[in-house]
Amino acid sequence: MVDLPVCEVWFDAQPAAPGILVITEPHTHVLLRSNVWLVQGRDRDLLVDAGNGIGQLRPFVDGLRADPGKPLLAIATHGHMDHAGGLWEFDERGGHPLDEPEIREPISLIREEDVWPDVAVAMDDAGFPLTEVLVTARPSSGWDVDTFVPQGAPLTRPMDAGDAIDLGDRAFEIVHLPGHTPGSIGLWDASNGTLFCGDAVYAEDPLIDQAPTSSIPDYLETMRRLLELPVRIVHAGHDRSMDRETMAARCSAYIERRTE
Repeated sequence: MVDLPVCEVWFDAQPAAPGILVITEPHTHVLLRSNVWLVQGRDRDLLVDAGNGIGQLRPFVDGLRADPGKPLLAIATHGHMDHAGGLWEFDERGGHPLDEPEIREPISLIREEDVWPDVAVAMDDAGFPLTEVLVTARPSSGWDVDTFVPQGAPLTRPMDAGDAIDLGDRAFEIVHLPGHTPGSIGLWDASNGTLFCGDAVYAEDPLIDQAPTSSIPDYLETMRRLLELPVRIVHAGHDRSMDRETMAARCSAYIERRTE
């Protein structure tokens, strides 16, 4: 049994852009410390990704919203636990059908032994060695790392390339960005050049393409597609947001490395 301190405020929220907050789980290992993006619109709000499902996300999100009674759509950019683990808490759940099996039955990533060996090596090489458990605290006294099982739920709104999400004062188009998983998607706001890219590309290493769900040929095609998008700002699934120059450099470096 692992003895962990209780941290009752599990999430942290910071402003990322006008109308956008980024929510993180500070007490998780870097591998699991994904970004949850809350976009508040005129007619409805949007949540891009839903964290690990360790702490209760919905009450925290509602506490940040100007109008908690407004419709809220939660979308998983892909099916891995650190992005879809909390999706079950929301009534309206979007995602790509190819990743729905894992969204319905999430694969636990809470201990070092749960992590795919090649991913563990990549994390170690990047300076983020794994620990026995991938959290440094627990969200309540009743939460136990030894009995934790991520909870899943079916999608209520399957989404594919070209589907639109209208918040009233801004709109997003779903773009299919496979490679990290078969059903990885991004959300593209062409009106102001904003892209939520999930785990398609990060501002920093490592970029995970060694998981059993991953495909390097698909990743290469996704990187080429990203280079064609006229992005201004990219909000990624991990690490900091980045401008077009940074994204282009990351995509080009990946293409060069994986096509050698």
